[in-house]
Amino acid sequence: MNVDDIISYGELVGAEKLMLQKGMNFGVGEDYSILLMSQRANAPYRDVVDEATGILVYEGHDQPRTKDCPNPKEVDQLITTPKGTWTENGRFFKAAMDFQRGLREKAELVKVYEKIAVGVWCYKGFFELFDAHVTLREEKRNVFQFFLKPVEKKAFGRIIELPHKRLIPTHVKVEVWKRDQGKCVQCGFQKNLHYDHDIPYSKGGSSLSAQNVRILCAKCNLEKSDKIMSVLPWLCALTSSIVELGQHP
Repeated sequence: MNVDDIISYGELVGAEKLMLQKGMNFGVGEDYSILLMSQRANAPYRDVVDEATGILVYEGHDQPRTKDCPNPKEVDQLITTPKGTWTENGRFFKAAMDFQRGLREKAELVKVYEKIAVGVWCYKGFFELFDAHVTLREEKRNVFQFFLKPVEKKAFGRIIELPHKRLIPTHVKVEVWKRDQGKCVQCGFQKNLHYDHDIPYSKGGSSLSAQNVRILCAKCNLEKSDKIMSVLPWLCALTSSIVELGQHP
């Protein structure tokens, strides 16, 4: 799976080989955790991506609704269960604090999936959990906030930090999804979809504007890549000719 692939919940579950029934899933992958997030208007939590830095601020999760806790939004989020075991909040918080204190060499690696519309998810990529806070909200309750920075996982487990401007913001994805009506703009196919830069980021194209982002299916995206590769030798030859002409008096 590639960053910015558009998938269904069933495809998400199939890719991870896990029934992900909750948003926070610590240590469930071979070497990573999983977070499910949403920035939709009716989302239950206040997940935010700082567009100036690319930092994801992920809100911790509430207590389950029970007879003794009829309104979880009125009480503190828990770090441990009544039995004394870690909640998912607690497990992520401990990982962040251990990294901050130098008790673990590497930050927890986290895969993030984002809900774009009903039944529609997007793979956001890998992030590193580097910090966490407990915040007193205006409703007078304690809420966890987890801070994650975007990274890219390379061969042999090597991790590199991603430029934040390379990420397509959520509001752009939502706008493009509505504009392109959830289908490939070239062939109309509605499966194997991907958010694609019209002008590639590596060529100066922007991720921050819907004008440079569109939905393509895997087939049309591959054909676009093939066209770019076929043009490269011609561009190289043209550049060499221009350089040679410039060297002659």
